[in-house]
Amino acid sequence: MDASPLVIGLTVAMSPLMGTVGGFVGGHLSDRFGRKPIMLTSVFGLALVYYGFTIVNGQGWFILLNAFNGLCGSFFEPSSQAMMADFTDKDKRIIVYSLRYTAINIGASVGPLIGAYLANTSARMSFLLTGSTYLIYGLALLWFMKKLVISKVETDKKIVSFANAFHVVKTDKALRYLLLGIIVINIGYVQMDSNLPQFLAKHVENGIAIFSVLITLNAIMVVMLQVSISHLAEKFSLMQVMVVGAICISAGLIGFSFINGWMMGILSGVLFTLGEILIFPSNNMMMDHLAPEHLRGTYFGAGQFRKIGNFLGPIVGGFLMGHLSGQLMFWIIALIRKYDIFLGRE
Repeated sequence: MDASPLVIGLTVAMSPLMGTVGGFVGGHLSDRFGRKPIMLTSVFGLALVYYGFTIVNGQGWFILLNAFNGLCGSFFEPSSQAMMADFTDKDKRIIVYSLRYTAINIGASVGPLIGAYLANTSARMSFLLTGSTYLIYGLALLWFMKKLVISKVETDKKIVSFANAFHVVKTDKALRYLLLGIIVINIGYVQMDSNLPQFLAKHVENGIAIFSVLITLNAIMVVMLQVSISHLAEKFSLMQVMVVGAICISAGLIGFSFINGWMMGILSGVLFTLGEILIFPSNNMMMDHLAPEHLRGTYFGAGQFRKIGNFLGPIVGGFLMGHLSGQLMFWIIALIRKYDIFLGRE
């Protein structure tokens, strides 16, 4: 479309921005009106978004549609997480969240490859395929939900207003610390996708090749090890697991600053990925523990504020790398995470 870099950046940024804002609203609506209508509405809304991408031509339409994309996604995520908890015994939820995270990573590995291939032939075809996938998924959800006795789970819930739900979340000190922690974690986590490739390209021989291997290694480890490591982590407290996960990611970030070849790159990537495997399902489980039964969707919706870290991470890392050096950037962000670990334990 010959769009300017500013318009492209604005278009891409609209999805996570609306996701941050919409998650709390979507989660609360799922508590108030039930998981089923919110999940189905958001999935079919996503199908319409991608069908819309195939027919619109104006830049403004793309910005608007991608904003709606982020909003629908943010409604679906907390509602689906809450439904998983609704239908799963407490002692099995960590495995369910781990399976969910594995499924997300399989999709995140395969999806871009399909999209890149189709982009070279027909970009609109990739949108059409994505919209059709959401439509089929929505129909499958509709069929499965008819089989589930959802009404049994959602009856006799205490219904609270949006204002009261916001007040409960705002006054929950433990939740505030958890959100602060996961925002800081995400600031460090997104460095792998945003500033690490720039650092490797500038300072390391074969840096782009090393980065490609790290991305592949990350995806393979998450898919292959997520469930087994989660089984092992069940023997420890959630806080212990999250602290170890945060230490591993911090160690991986420091390791990235010392990459001078394949060996250090792979070692750092392994540490970083182990931290990811430990911390993200545990964060969901911690959110589940904190949430009152009638506000589970609202709490998972509040968890969407973690995307502030995804937004700030590339900016903070890019600023530090531009004004100091790539090595110091990784050290500073790793040290911030170390402070975050002690804050969480407190």
